[in-house]
Amino acid sequence: MRAPTEDVISLEAAGTLDGLLRQRVARTPTATAYLSHDKLTGAWVPTRWEEVAAAVARCRASLAAEDLQPGDRVGIQMRNCKEWVYFEQAALGLGLVVVPFYPDDRPDSVAFMLEDAGVKVLLLQDSGQWKRLAAVTGDLPALCRVLIQTRRGEPLEDPRARYMADWLHEEGPALRQRDGDPHQLATIVYTSGTTGRPKGVMLSHHNLLSVAHAALEIVEVYREDVFLSFLPLSHTLERTGGYYLPMMAGSTVAYARSVQQLAEDLQTVRPTALIAVPRIFERVYGRIESRLAKQSTLARALFKAAVAAGWKRFESSQGRGRAGLAALAWPPLERLVAGKITAKLGGRLRLAVSGGAALPPPVARTFIGLGIPILQGYGLTETSPVISVNTPEDNIPTTVGRPLPGIEVTTGEQDELLVRSPGVMLGYWNNPEATAKIVDREGWLHTGDQVHISNGHLTITGRIKDILVLSNGEKVSPVDMEMAIILDPLFEQAMIVGEGRPYLTALLVLNREEWEALAKSQGLSPTDSASLQHGTIQRMVLGRVAEKLADFPGYAKVRRAALSLEPWTVENGLLTPTLKVKRNKVLETYGSELEQMYY
Repeated sequence: MRAPTEDVISLEAAGTLDGLLRQRVARTPTATAYLSHDKLTGAWVPTRWEEVAAAVARCRASLAAEDLQPGDRVGIQMRNCKEWVYFEQAALGLGLVVVPFYPDDRPDSVAFMLEDAGVKVLLLQDSGQWKRLAAVTGDLPALCRVLIQTRRGEPLEDPRARYMADWLHEEGPALRQRDGDPHQLATIVYTSGTTGRPKGVMLSHHNLLSVAHAALEIVEVYREDVFLSFLPLSHTLERTGGYYLPMMAGSTVAYARSVQQLAEDLQTVRPTALIAVPRIFERVYGRIESRLAKQSTLARALFKAAVAAGWKRFESSQGRGRAGLAALAWPPLERLVAGKITAKLGGRLRLAVSGGAALPPPVARTFIGLGIPILQGYGLTETSPVISVNTPEDNIPTTVGRPLPGIEVTTGEQDELLVRSPGVMLGYWNNPEATAKIVDREGWLHTGDQVHISNGHLTITGRIKDILVLSNGEKVSPVDMEMAIILDPLFEQAMIVGEGRPYLTALLVLNREEWEALAKSQGLSPTDSASLQHGTIQRMVLGRVAEKLADFPGYAKVRRAALSLEPWTVENGLLTPTLKVKRNKVLETYGSELEQMYY
């Protein structure tokens, strides 16, 4: 077997993000850069780096023909694909600033950001997306060109709109060295905005490159690695970790078709690296738990034995104990149990990074015990985004790892984590007041997260603004409780309530399949909304919640719950595009239900 190849491009060699692409093309022109699924043939089609360069050159020539100046903003609202990269690289190569939007974000939210950033050129997935957006944009004088990637046959009535295929030049001049300043603005990334309007985070070329390179200093990534990309590229974690980092290392990126088809894509592409948010792992965990509940006692016992043996092996590999009999028990358990589950993830996964939110310890323990090497990390959009991450050799799953090389951390008032690094943003777009509130005069960025630092590892203990204070003075971190509750397959979403109240209550969205089985088992109609309020159901739900909160302090007890079958989504305004709950919006939506729980 050939040894894997390391080929990391240095910060100095890259200079800028478009310089990074030029360096990669020069080093490995015929290597596979991207894999894309062809709907017509069903095959995964490779694209070489030299083909990427040619496509970027065409796009760059077309953009150069528009009335744009360095520093002007262009936007992208598309699903992950190689064309996303082409357009961004073309724009960066002209000194333009890229503003990404989540593919499924609400039109009114996108309209606000378009106006706030003064976007002049916008690339969209299809004409339907443009119709929905045009209906709410009103007058956007800055927007002079709208490009549509997918042609569906209908004519485009707006004179600003053109199909990408008609707009692209046949060819463009070869990419050449640009004397770009690494510290100039490269992108404006709008934060999710769980409260109020989103803010535009300004990140430079150096911000993003420095974080990608620092990560490669502590985690080995090779040219032979294959990343499966499915988190939106508008998410800074995916953009830095699943786009710039693989380009810097010379790895291949395969673009998943959709979250719904992720399971099939994993088995077909067989990635070696994966970047995900905890909810992906939580859902898989929930399905495993649900299936185990329907299996025999022996099957459940074998599964628990496999996780336990695998976990002991893992702890031994980290120098935290001896594997003992687990080393002998693992081979048959791996064959009978763990191997069948890891095969569903492709069977080659060696790096699985979880970020964006906290990963519940039981989920981490289960996957690691099964041989899936999850590395939990932490960061903010404002820090490009990674601050810390565990590594395969130094992995403490209850923490978010050590800070990346070159990143300083300390604690402030209320144990708030403060960060200073090359990845810290330039500031918020057109919002110096908000910038001054989060970055102090000494350059420390105030994260708003509470942290415990032990032996160099960071453990996030809560978010200062999210702490609930009950009327008796007890303080509760709702996020930890919510994470514990949704590990029960019955609960799809959960929100703990209790600020200024005498006791805690919960708003719970139920999994429809699990709800139907539960309702029928009690002789109730799952389609009758009254069944959700039935006394027996309420007692059973509170009992299951209590089981998941058994390890929490006595005052962290949920006394009442309001149940719903309608999920909180981006479309109904209750989730941000990064799937964070808009707590104030949920409280407003369920106001009457909440009052009844405290009546």
